[in-house]
Amino acid sequence: MSQAEQPAQGREVDPTERLELLLRDLRSARSGLTSREAARRLVQYGPNELHRRGGHRWPGELVRQFTHPLALLLWAAAALAWVAGIIPVAVAIVVVIVINAAFAFVQELQAERAVEALAAYLPVQAKVLRDGRPAVVPAAELVPGDVLVIDEGDRISADARLVEGGVEIDLSMLTGEAMPVFRSAELLDTGVSLLRARDLVFSGTMCTEGRARAVVFATGMRTELGRIAALSERVQREESPLERQVRKVAWLIAAIAVVTGAAFVPLATFGAHLPVPEAAVFAVGLLVGNVPEGLLPVITLALALGVRDLARRGAVVKRLSAVETLGATGVICTDKTGTLTENRMRVTVIWTAAGTYEPEDGPAAGDARDPALGGLLSVMVACNNAQRDLAGTLTGDPTEMAMLAAADRLGAPGRTGGRLRLFHFDPVLKRMSTVDERDGGTWVDTKGAPETVLPLCTAIMEGGEVRPLTAARRHDVEQVVDAHARRGLRVLALAARRLDPARPAPQERADAERELTLLGLVAMHDPPRAEVAEAVAYCHAAGIRIIVVTGDHALTAAAIAQQVGIAGEHPVVVTGERLDAMSEHDLDALLREHRQLIFARSSPEAKLRIADALRAEGHVVAMTGDGVNDAPALRRADIGVAMGRSGTDVAKEAATMVLTDDNFATIVAAIRSGRQVYDNIRKFICYIFAHTTPEIVPFLVFALAGGAVPLPLTVLQLLAFDVGTETLPALALGREPAEPGLMRRPPRERSESVIRTSMLLRAWLFLGVICAVLSMSGFFYVLLKAGWHPGDPTGPGSPLHHAYRQATTMTFLGMITCQIGTAFAARTERASLRSVGVTSNPLLLWGIAFELALAAVLIYTPPFQALLGTAALTMDMLAFVAPFPLIVWGADEIRRWLLRRREAQPL
Repeated sequence: MSQAEQPAQGREVDPTERLELLLRDLRSARSGLTSREAARRLVQYGPNELHRRGGHRWPGELVRQFTHPLALLLWAAAALAWVAGIIPVAVAIVVVIVINAAFAFVQELQAERAVEALAAYLPVQAKVLRDGRPAVVPAAELVPGDVLVIDEGDRISADARLVEGGVEIDLSMLTGEAMPVFRSAELLDTGVSLLRARDLVFSGTMCTEGRARAVVFATGMRTELGRIAALSERVQREESPLERQVRKVAWLIAAIAVVTGAAFVPLATFGAHLPVPEAAVFAVGLLVGNVPEGLLPVITLALALGVRDLARRGAVVKRLSAVETLGATGVICTDKTGTLTENRMRVTVIWTAAGTYEPEDGPAAGDARDPALGGLLSVMVACNNAQRDLAGTLTGDPTEMAMLAAADRLGAPGRTGGRLRLFHFDPVLKRMSTVDERDGGTWVDTKGAPETVLPLCTAIMEGGEVRPLTAARRHDVEQVVDAHARRGLRVLALAARRLDPARPAPQERADAERELTLLGLVAMHDPPRAEVAEAVAYCHAAGIRIIVVTGDHALTAAAIAQQVGIAGEHPVVVTGERLDAMSEHDLDALLREHRQLIFARSSPEAKLRIADALRAEGHVVAMTGDGVNDAPALRRADIGVAMGRSGTDVAKEAATMVLTDDNFATIVAAIRSGRQVYDNIRKFICYIFAHTTPEIVPFLVFALAGGAVPLPLTVLQLLAFDVGTETLPALALGREPAEPGLMRRPPRERSESVIRTSMLLRAWLFLGVICAVLSMSGFFYVLLKAGWHPGDPTGPGSPLHHAYRQATTMTFLGMITCQIGTAFAARTERASLRSVGVTSNPLLLWGIAFELALAAVLIYTPPFQALLGTAALTMDMLAFVAPFPLIVWGADEIRRWLLRRREAQPL
């Protein structure tokens, strides 16, 4: 095999060989590939993607639909019917199972596609050198030979060998090691495993610190991650808490159905004197009537639609179970910058010992007689990672872009010298430093939070001279910082030190950041988002607590919190130092005693402590974050919320939900949607359970009457009701608009079950009893009108047989019309139907129209009359059942009115 052919096989190159040899084998260079060469290699190697094992998971999903508890119960019923020799009933039940499984399977596939489609909201991109210049390309278009540009917070998209620089890498997803490891182009390892080689980085891992460049030697399934994916036997499907609850309920329903069916056999045999085979038929029918076949697929569909709706609003939820959790959120721990504010920093004031300057005034504001201003502008430019692209647009961190723009407006020259060393911004130290060549010398340039920079300063530039930074002068500077912070401005201190040319540049942070000279302060304004105040008001009304956890100055954080309504005039502000000194007991007491809390100058580790403390108290916690070190807190919270625009890949990977607009109001909208989905699940469960009573009562009336009353509903009519007319309205209830007052309720408890006693009482003993009474009244209306008396024969050949078929049809139609009433009643739990609007759910109206049309087909077409034992109804019979929906809905409307009246009365 020639060297030119070797890269096509991916791993035939040795990534640990000398760098010059590796670049030769990859036919690449330190400057990367040309765009044309990269396009050719993309055709050769294919996209940089992991392929799903076997291509499809659908066989397992399909089997699962036939084996959940409700399906197993129906299989048992079919087997009983077959053994009893009732072949038509057995076949009908199997058809029910197949239809239900097919429907649920389609919904599972739709849900899976909905979740997979969310990847479009999170485009995975990589920074590479193309045509000798930095460029951003889709990660799927990486090819061997590309040179990656790796920055802090990036997810590495291919296996690569470092060619310059050093980075710390989180290899936990490959090795399980929690601590990041250092990788550097200067460290050459041979004769070791690839994962131990200190000059290699791998696809799927995260850069937690540093900056480097690396040449790609493997992509797609040829990477270490690809090899692991290829070895995976299967992917376990995660079951949400809601699904676990419903599964428990399914077993409960199964037990009730079996007990009811078994109890009916002796009742029918000894009470109605039926032969055992006929009693078994009715027992099977009773069992089938107790099983809500559409329960699981309707829940799956409701969750999937919730995920899709949230994505449209800017909240990308990465798993279905999170929709349920969102609805129970009781505490939001939010950052300030970019979440509560617009993250559009603008420098408003620059302060030096000689005076104050406003960048908006332009270059004239830069007084040439103030050397401190000139030095400060130099630090603003040098200690800065923001850049201009080819079009002249600034890119980078919003704070650094604001400083670079302000320096430009004040007439500062661009970066003139070279950078020798970079000490990245540290979220714990809250500062950043660089070692730069400028003005004929070597300088340490530092910027950061005033309380972390001032202790490193021993002097201040004042009146053109460097003077000692006395305690009194330090106090004056702190007063200036506080004055700006009270106005809601973010303040940074800038300092510098000229290095001795006879000594080498410092390589350690501690050696660089010492004996600095304070040059001045930069105050920036980041206005609150206009929509946040309204969202905060919604949270307060909903009983949701908001805690601000930010790295900003305490006064700045408090000012912004007051502006958006999170805090009042005297919020409790806890600094990072105070929090670090607290014991776990003290932190728990603080969180219990004070609702309005602001944690300022907090480290990412503080977020983790706060999340743990709140969850230990039983709260459901949503935590926002965007940095690399926010990942542990995002994982620990019930709902980790990452910023889609400003967030790092590490944070997005750890989060449960990603905001594509970085907006706090979107979190509140997601909670509202989660509550709505959970409410709707309860609504259609109530709707389905309400039909259990009218399905059982006809069989009980027949058995308890000792045969004097003929069976009011046949088994096949019951199956037609369960499968044909019930499912579509239940699905439509899953799309019900939010009930008024949704965001004025307190959050539900973490342990609260989806099915409550009050729901069962309403479904079984209120709505169910009304429906049963009405449908049985239709049955007796037809029989009595035909001259029937208890005990009269109604079998085939008897004079009353046609009237009996009309009577069972009336029971069937009465249950369907009552079903319409329960659908409208179930739309709200407490509010009136008028408050949500009769026509506000068009899907429900279409579902009702469908079930009425289906009922007409089943009642009036000869094939179904022969199959189900139905008969055409006369106009007076139709007029008799027409008011049923209004009676059912009206009774529940009165119940809800009484409930609202009782709740409104003072205690």
